[in-house]
Amino acid sequence: MSSMQLRRDDVIVGVDTHKNTHVAVALDGFGGRLAELTVSATATGFEQMLEFCLALVGPTGQLIGFGIEGTGSYGVGLTRFLRRRGHQVHEIARPARAAQRRLAGKNDTIDAEHAARQLLAGHGLATPKTADGTVEMIRLIKIAYDGVVQARTTTMITLKATLATAGEDLRSTLEKLTDHKLVIACAALDTPAPRPPVRRGAPAVVVPTDPEAAMRHVLAVMAHRWLVLHEEAKAHAASLKALTAAAAPRLVEAVGIGYDTAAQMLITVGDNPGRIKSEAAFAKMCGACPIPAGSGMTNSRHRLYRGGNRQANAALYRVVIVRMRWHRPTIDYVTRRTSEGLSKREIIRCLKRYLAREIFHLLPGTEGAQASNHEVLIA
Repeated sequence: MSSMQLRRDDVIVGVDTHKNTHVAVALDGFGGRLAELTVSATATGFEQMLEFCLALVGPTGQLIGFGIEGTGSYGVGLTRFLRRRGHQVHEIARPARAAQRRLAGKNDTIDAEHAARQLLAGHGLATPKTADGTVEMIRLIKIAYDGVVQARTTTMITLKATLATAGEDLRSTLEKLTDHKLVIACAALDTPAPRPPVRRGAPAVVVPTDPEAAMRHVLAVMAHRWLVLHEEAKAHAASLKALTAAAAPRLVEAVGIGYDTAAQMLITVGDNPGRIKSEAAFAKMCGACPIPAGSGMTNSRHRLYRGGNRQANAALYRVVIVRMRWHRPTIDYVTRRTSEGLSKREIIRCLKRYLAREIFHLLPGTEGAQASNHEVLIA
């Protein structure tokens, strides 16, 4: 927004969000600082902040909007509160911390004022996710799914590391088994009988009599833990499959795109995909866009953008690897580009950019979006 379109009576608010408190700084339409306020991160605090900001509006002005840092984390409650009351909310990119501390210092009030001035200038703004639909459900289920998969993997690694120190007879019997058979065999090991609890409600206590019995007990416990985590992971995976198939049926039908990749792409876009104006913007959000890196005699060179959502970038990479093995058009592309002298890494970068374009137009709510007129691939 340009300051030439605003009046002095208008109010622009920047907010620096934290877990327990939010700090707001209000500016007038000409950039003058009006006031600052610290409130608790509760519904009462949100009401207090809104009333405070409305009281600053002049007789001919209006409350232009709020620039908030962290609309997807600590600021999500305030963002929802303001949206439900019809106010404009913009997500503010966090400033470069090193430069900020060196030039202007660092505290919550300075961060809030920076957010307000960024909103006033109209630079680095983004539309926050609404987080009120199917994609928000997918995001929450995926958090649980990723957590249980990581715990399951950790349990298997720990079990195998423990088995490596077992006696020769037990180790020679179990080490040659595949993962699932190993877990089943360990779960069936004989373990010491638990002693009665010392008091009502306390868990039973297992006291091994020798190291061999302790080894069997620990292997059995970890095997049972893995089985429980495995069943939980399957339940979360079934939920993700059902939700992603309902939310983006065209996306999950594409070659190499499973429910986990589809879920990550939906999470990246959010429940309001209209906030992403083009597939080029989506590619940048996924960290798959080339950016100019030329100087002097190398003005045609580009390099990979290192920002964006790294989980989405990793999902693109997985799909590209699958397609390079099984998708005939991709295999032919790799052959052609290899003959032109490109390395495997450069080819993967190109394919990720092409894939980002394809996925964007398969996402719900982006059917009418236009592709970029000018696009450069890494070559």
